[in-house]
Amino acid sequence: MILCRPAIRDDLPDLVEGNQGIAQETENVTLSTHTLSSGIEAVFDDANRGAYWVATDDHGIIGQLLITFEWSDWRNGQIWWIQSVYVWPRARRQGVFRTLLATITEQAQHAGVVELRLYAETTNDKAHKTYLNQGFETGHYQVFAKPLKTN
Repeated sequence: MILCRPAIRDDLPDLVEGNQGIAQETENVTLSTHTLSSGIEAVFDDANRGAYWVATDDHGIIGQLLITFEWSDWRNGQIWWIQSVYVWPRARRQGVFRTLLATITEQAQHAGVVELRLYAETTNDKAHKTYLNQGFETGHYQVFAKPLKTN
């Protein structure tokens, strides 16, 4: 059985592993363990930065995601961004993301959130298909980035 819960600081090693897995699989990038650990700890230190959620089975953590927050003045409400989605290879195609998403959707509805959003690497067709199958629509926004600091 898959269970979802808010991540706790003791989950840090698994969250580091999951984030490194995402970067390696989707962008062929190796993330600094130190920088990544500090970044995850910053979320635990300040709930305004976001909240990690994990999916578990009898053997431990099998999935993760990070929720971050955006205020929409146009909609007078909060948007939750789903980021850092990762399902461990041994648990794929077993409903892990679906279960995490159902949990987050319930939490968001309870909190009065107006929309869930996420983004994916442009070439990650598996993720695109998964998100569309879970009721997400392609947005009419293009994401732009302007790096200000390198780690």
